[in-house]
Amino acid sequence: MKKQILAALVISVFTVACTKSTTKTEQVENPDGSISTTTTTVTESPSHVVDTSKINEAKENVKTKVDEAGNKIDDAAQKAKDKIDATADKTKQDLNKAGQDIKNEANKVGKDIKSGAQEAGKDAKEAARKGASKVEEAAKKVKEDLSK
Repeated sequence: MKKQILAALVISVFTVACTKSTTKTEQVENPDGSISTTTTTVTESPSHVVDTSKINEAKENVKTKVDEAGNKIDDAAQKAKDKIDATADKTKQDLNKAGQDIKNEANKVGKDIKSGAQEAGKDAKEAARKGASKVEEAAKKVKEDLSK
């Protein structure tokens, strides 16, 4: 599509360049003293015969250059696409790694919490056992005191 547009543009410029146009403006004073202005445009086509072989050669040159430009544009677009795809793949890998790191850290934290809870449970049992032991000793003392 872009090649066709460029070719049409070149042909239209070439056609316009082969046409000669002249504009003439004439002012006439009327008997009543007013002035009338007349503008005339004369368009002349070249009076000589156009060499079609030169036109065809120019068209081929234009077509070749348009094809080259189109190929360069396509190559640049492909390179940009490849860079975008590579960046997207790297980003995906980075996100997957970050997700895995978060999962590993969460597992570590979970294990730490579980270990801490088990330790706190042991400490609570030990404190309860000591507290019960003290309560028993106090009860014995109270019983001894009451029996006296």
